[in-house]
Amino acid sequence: MYSRHMFIGGIKRPVIANIEKAHNDGRFNDRVEIHDPVIHKEDRTQLTLNHLRYVRTFRYRINNRVARSLYNIFGWWNNRTTQFVGLENARKVKTGAIITSNHFNPLENLTVLQGMRRAGHLRNYVVSEDSNFLMQGFIGFMMKNIDTVPITKSHDYLSHQFPAIIRQILAHKRFILIYPEEQMWFNYRRPRPNKHGAFDYAAEFGVPIIPCFTEIIDTGKPDKETTEFNKVRYVLHILDPIYPDPSLSVAQNSEMMRQKDYEQKVACYESVYGKSIDAPFSLDDIAGWTAGDPSIEPQDSNAEDSNDKDSNDKVDNLANPFAA
Repeated sequence: MYSRHMFIGGIKRPVIANIEKAHNDGRFNDRVEIHDPVIHKEDRTQLTLNHLRYVRTFRYRINNRVARSLYNIFGWWNNRTTQFVGLENARKVKTGAIITSNHFNPLENLTVLQGMRRAGHLRNYVVSEDSNFLMQGFIGFMMKNIDTVPITKSHDYLSHQFPAIIRQILAHKRFILIYPEEQMWFNYRRPRPNKHGAFDYAAEFGVPIIPCFTEIIDTGKPDKETTEFNKVRYVLHILDPIYPDPSLSVAQNSEMMRQKDYEQKVACYESVYGKSIDAPFSLDDIAGWTAGDPSIEPQDSNAEDSNDKDSNDKVDNLANPFAA
């Protein structure tokens, strides 16, 4: 059995320093992790194609059942101390929907999707960055075989194949978790401004957004797996669904939902933490941090370079593998 603490991933001091600098510079969607894999754009496209082909195989269907069962067990185990607030907001959604949430830990999707299961939505999907499909071992097996939809910076893929996959999942009245903040900021408590992608799809396909905000509580107990953090626990707040307005255009609906999503998360943040979203950065913004001032020279966070820009590679028009 694995825990959320296994995914702290070594020394986090330079990561926290990167978060502090990006916050103070107002760059809230920057990549801050260090030592992330650097993958050439053609390799990213190939990773995505390989996964889509794999999803169409009998082997995947068997492995998917195994992985989903294990994932649900781990979701329950990792959230045995989690509080779930607002389950009724997810229960009342009877169509497909796009879930959004603050992105602060590789495993927080276990919390979000466990909340959806408790609200009666038993099978949900997660959009995952292409590089995650490079993971090996047990975690690699899980990543490749649970209901994950790959996303890659290929203009052709994002224009054709990816929207078709999203459309089909929503048509089956499933929920899809998309992180509109894009980059993970480890244990960062505040909601960050949204990129537009998730809201474009909700507006285009006429489905609601289900905003979620995960509150992170420092337990005050040292984490045995790191000297930098205390253990934390979560409170998942499922906020009011945001529906597209039929009187608005797709672009107008996207912007309306994007703003309302962020406003709800900010209001929730300010309510549970008792501080303004505009307050200066403090070490309390990093839940559980115990290692003092991280203000060393920030390390290379693999900021986007020429290898990470949108690829123009042609992506095969595969039959939608997520139609089941």
